[in-house]
Amino acid sequence: MQAIFWTVEEVAQRANQFYENGIRQEVEHGDNIGKMIVIDAETGEYGIDEIGIEPGFKLKQKNPNARLFMIRIGYNAAFGFGGTIERIAE
Repeated sequence: MQAIFWTVEEVAQRANQFYENGIRQEVEHGDNIGKMIVIDAETGEYGIDEIGIEPGFKLKQKNPNARLFMIRIGYNAAFGFGGTIERIAE
């Protein structure tokens, strides 16, 4: 397949369109809440697992030029930013 050159924003927009226009209704249920979904922004193909690694690899095997986008199912954000890390006393 030929490489497609999209900005990060375009990839996110296309993947979110796939998610909102059909994928969400298929995947947002109790067993999947909190899992990661990886969406191919070109085809709408997707995969789900706990951290998103395996579905990403599988989609890249099908199409090495795939533009992938990852979303945490049932949440507005996949990852949090900020906060503190504390060392636990030994």
